Amino acid sequence: MLLPPAHPLMASTDSASTTQPAVHGGIAEALLAQLSTAEKLAMLHQHSPGVELLGIAAFQTGTEGAHGVAWLGKATVFPQPVGLAATWDEDLLRRVGEAVGVEVRSKHAADPSISLNVWAPVVNPLRHPLWGRNEEGFSEDPVLTGKLASAFCQGLRGNDPNVWQTTPTLKHFLGYNNEVDRNVSSTQLRARVLHEYELPAYSTPIADGAVGAVMLSYNLVNGMPAHVSDLVAEHLRQWPGGSELTIVTDAGAPTSLYKAEKYFPDAPAAYAAALLAGVDNFTDDGADSAPSISHLEQALERGLISMDDVDASVLRLLRLRAATGEFGAETNPYADGPDGASQSEAHRLLASEAAAKSVVLLANNAPAASTENSTPGPLLPLSAAPGQVAVIGALGTHVLTDWYSGTPEYSLSLAEGLGELYPEVAAVGGHDVVALRSIRTGCYLGSAGDTAALAATSAAAGADQLFELQDWGGGEVTLRARSNGLLLAAGNDGYLYPSASRVGGWIVQETFRLHRGSDGCVRIQHVGTGKWVHVETHTGSALLVAGTIEVADTFTLRMAGNGLEAAAKAAAAASVAVVVVGNDPHLGGRETLDRCTLELSQRDQEMVQVVREANPNTVLVIISSYPYALGELASVPAILWSSHAGQELGHGLAAVISGSAEPYGRLPQTWFAKDSDLPDILDYDIIAAGATYQYSTAEPLYAMGHGLGYAEVEYSELLVADHGGQGIEVTVTVRNTGPRDAQELVQIYVAAPGHRFEFPHRLLAGHSRVQVPAGEQRRVTVRVARERLATFSVTALRMLTEPGEYIFLAGKSAAVLPLAARVVLSGAGSPDRQAGDQVRAEHFDAAHGLELVPETHLRGTAVAVLAGHQRAVAQYRNWASAPASVPASPAGRGMVRVARSDGGHLAFERAGAAGSWVPWVALDIPAGSSGEMSFELPSHRGAGAADIRMVISGAVVVAAFRL
Repeated sequence: MLLPPAHPLMASTDSASTTQPAVHGGIAEALLAQLSTAEKLAMLHQHSPGVELLGIAAFQTGTEGAHGVAWLGKATVFPQPVGLAATWDEDLLRRVGEAVGVEVRSKHAADPSISLNVWAPVVNPLRHPLWGRNEEGFSEDPVLTGKLASAFCQGLRGNDPNVWQTTPTLKHFLGYNNEVDRNVSSTQLRARVLHEYELPAYSTPIADGAVGAVMLSYNLVNGMPAHVSDLVAEHLRQWPGGSELTIVTDAGAPTSLYKAEKYFPDAPAAYAAALLAGVDNFTDDGADSAPSISHLEQALERGLISMDDVDASVLRLLRLRAATGEFGAETNPYADGPDGASQSEAHRLLASEAAAKSVVLLANNAPAASTENSTPGPLLPLSAAPGQVAVIGALGTHVLTDWYSGTPEYSLSLAEGLGELYPEVAAVGGHDVVALRSIRTGCYLGSAGDTAALAATSAAAGADQLFELQDWGGGEVTLRARSNGLLLAAGNDGYLYPSASRVGGWIVQETFRLHRGSDGCVRIQHVGTGKWVHVETHTGSALLVAGTIEVADTFTLRMAGNGLEAAAKAAAAASVAVVVVGNDPHLGGRETLDRCTLELSQRDQEMVQVVREANPNTVLVIISSYPYALGELASVPAILWSSHAGQELGHGLAAVISGSAEPYGRLPQTWFAKDSDLPDILDYDIIAAGATYQYSTAEPLYAMGHGLGYAEVEYSELLVADHGGQGIEVTVTVRNTGPRDAQELVQIYVAAPGHRFEFPHRLLAGHSRVQVPAGEQRRVTVRVARERLATFSVTALRMLTEPGEYIFLAGKSAAVLPLAARVVLSGAGSPDRQAGDQVRAEHFDAAHGLELVPETHLRGTAVAVLAGHQRAVAQYRNWASAPASVPASPAGRGMVRVARSDGGHLAFERAGAAGSWVPWVALDIPAGSSGEMSFELPSHRGAGAADIRMVISGAVVVAAFRL
């Protein structure tokens, strides 16, 4: 997270090279050698001053660019990242990334203080659909996420083989999918989940050489703050190109290390640990670098860090800057960036293409009712002359942006887009129109304009006293003044003004809660401040005051216009009703706030119901940042989804509805049918929790990869050929049996019911887009690397593809896979556990009541009893021979390494008959114990392999054992 500046500044198709910033190390090393200690330390903060004598300009990390340049004046606004991901189109994402990079360069040319270090994209897999930042990610599949991120980064990076257009930054490493308690919650990532689900989203773009930096996440991972985690050194720094990556903190995270997380006693200790863990640049205290510099100076004085540690980070920062040509303008191909890039026709057309291709057709059936107005066959696409089209809902007439959006040159709503295609388009907001009368004063709230404070001064409710009440769900409403069309918002002076064109801001000032009494009257609470609306006695002005509900004025809410009745009337009068629902990206679910349910707001549900009852030809359009559970609304004849698709949203949706564009989008994540299908948002173990399309057994509303077209396509002749080290070739025939050309996304999934370990029910192995003309067929080949089928071996400690039978499935989504073919793969597979081997406790196969915690303060992972549980149980399977009194090493003795103990017990049990467990070893672990403890291994009856489980009770932390 980065807050925008207080005053926002105004102002090809070739493959990118994999040249890393390291190639610019010569000039960076020369500059480093001339810097003083003070100058070096200053460079470690986000806002670093220049060094004029060396020709080094002032610099800051971080220009936001998730789907367009944010907070820096006018910019092209593309669909949200989750919408871009719905295209499954790497070339499109590369071109969008390139356009964003061009606009960053353009703004940098006009104002060199604008950073060429772009903080995008977000590559956290969309593990849980209630995550507040769902809109910022790409997909619930980590490999698809990595490929799309790589393409976007390649666009940002630019095509010059030596000079980077911008330096992309991957966000947020690691295990970050919750906003609740994000600064203090510990993400539990056991080895398999870490390697199979989390890391691939990062490793792909880094390996492709298109990444300059990585931002760390706010949360802890296995009990250790991500900003000091040894996972950076163990993984990021070990990957090809990883040693040169610049690691940046998230905003305010360094302070959290010793305040919110209380992981360190003070700031110097926290800063030192972060630097040693790999952090190169600290984003803390806004633009004020003095505190960070002071903390680092104290860390040096206390011997917590050395100048060699500082030099390593400064060198990486200088190389990052040198990569963009900053220190060699004569060879910089971007030195004279185009002016007004956001206004270019090319970027407008690209935004329109992206908006159209990101639309997903979720359902398309004939209207259920057979009436004079009903349409035979699928409702979409609309005919060239559909008659009157009613667009109903606030999102049909407004284009909303999110926190990380730029400011578009223009925006076009769905109603406007359809209005360009059809002569009869009527737009109805669907909101109630209300007047609010203070019971105490007897006057109505109103305003004569956006500069006048809201006041209860009129005894009658005229035009200036009417407000459009929009219910966004969760108890939050907005009030838009009819007098000037602007939203009520809190002013800095505590009074209310009709002054906002849209909901926005880090702390939203435009929403209210209406607390209804038993008499139907309301008291109004401002959500952003928690204060209450009180009418001043002498002026009548509406002032926000602190306190309990008793300080609020009570208002009668007079209905001047019923939105549902207006919606039903408009629908009944039209040939086709397009009802538009969804979310405002600043409300209900966003950064700092997770959603609490998959359901649409009650008001949206009611509006869809009245519209469909009034007109069987109802098209439901969902414009949202995330999936919804639709319940009975899923039976609406035609349903489309779009993300908040930016300035060209109206053109994109209208093109698909009219049929001028074939539906192209496919869901990048599952739409689950109900809340109970989801695990707890803080449970990151997708295997044990049965989460995501890979492991969930719930029947989804719409599966991963779902999306319909207007063409009719059939699959046949699936062939799978194993070429060993060259990978697996999957070939299928796609035949278009309809009258329209098809844009088909062929998806290949894999299952392995007989797998030695838990394997996904469905695993996306590959995909390919194919255009199939009407009446023709195409043979499509998808190549799958054997590594895609690998699971992490907790004995070999690497990814391995197990030998055995794999089922390849081809079709339209993870749920519609009409063809299957089996192939048997050979190979060594994961080795068995051996008696006498040392086993790290974290490398269990299954566990219950267990928590992963640091082995030492800054190194390693151990296991302990989860808070609220009596004991922790960890199971270790696949022993080649059962540990016995012999041949344990040394003979007849076992070992357990205790990280620390406040007293407790440890037991090892062997698998018995019929799922039972047989006690074998029981140990008391006294308080204060640490290090290796040896013990006798009792003899046992029976022979052959057996599963072992470890049972911990009390406050014992176990790092490893040997049996």
